[in-house]
Amino acid sequence: MKFWIGVTNNDWFNFLSQRQPDEVNFWQPGGTAFKALQSGELFLFKLHSPLNYIVGGGYFVRHSIFPISLVWNAFGEKNGAEDFESFRSRIIRLRKQINRDEIDPMIGCNILANPFFFKEDDWIPVSNEWWSPNIVQGKTFDTDNSTGFSIWEEVQRRLMMNEKLVQDKAENVSEEVPLYGSEYLTHARLGQGAFRVLVTDTYNRRCSITGERTLPVLDAAHIKPYADSGPHRIDNGLLIRTDLHKLFDLGYVTITPEFRVEVSRRIKEEFENGREYYALQGNQLHLPASQIYRPSLKYIEWHNQVKYKK
Repeated sequence: MKFWIGVTNNDWFNFLSQRQPDEVNFWQPGGTAFKALQSGELFLFKLHSPLNYIVGGGYFVRHSIFPISLVWNAFGEKNGAEDFESFRSRIIRLRKQINRDEIDPMIGCNILANPFFFKEDDWIPVSNEWWSPNIVQGKTFDTDNSTGFSIWEEVQRRLMMNEKLVQDKAENVSEEVPLYGSEYLTHARLGQGAFRVLVTDTYNRRCSITGERTLPVLDAAHIKPYADSGPHRIDNGLLIRTDLHKLFDLGYVTITPEFRVEVSRRIKEEFENGREYYALQGNQLHLPASQIYRPSLKYIEWHNQVKYKK
């Protein structure tokens, strides 16, 4: 099995290790694609020299490229910064092609679920035999060879020694979930940030109801809200325009089991308006190509029965 050791900013690691979040964004200041891992594979953190140690990691969910405003709204402090201005300043400082007038630059996002942070006594020394000082971003390893297997064993031993890390991992992954591939994304218990990014990408950054593609006005909506025990799963999500998201959450709009739009008569009764929304009545949703990511019928039925104002 492959895994990746990524060179991390020491401040990023220290900030997040103090907070122990359920997910993190291991961001890149530029928009370079990351193709080293499949979903569910291990992504490890190595501090900058002279602190040549592996200090933690997480389970890779997805790489995507987004404007920093959306990234901050999705992950907040899980980006490793205390506020948006600190986050943006750090990115601008690290970009090779600096354009300080760029309002909302695009950055790469490596989304990691169930991160773990080793105590300093458990840090794993990095050997010069398998790590070159000129490695800037990171390196792929494979458990099929002796070096990769040895590193993997050291990581697993530390995880097993730390009961809390093992317990947190178990509580955040559903039973019988594979360690990689599309099934991981379908069944793993993702965080809010991962949910927003995955739903946005799964719907090709297009409103499932109107087809709108203006990213700042698109929201990843839960069909069954998280507050009502709805999970952060792709099949419990829709990408919809902000105004429709509000109407959907309030029950003035729903979707049918046939994936068509249903608009409540209560909009006209209560607000004496709604012509634009009634024009959407009966429209077919723009759905993901993959069947496993399409809205689950059990969440649709819940919204129809509990939320929708008939």
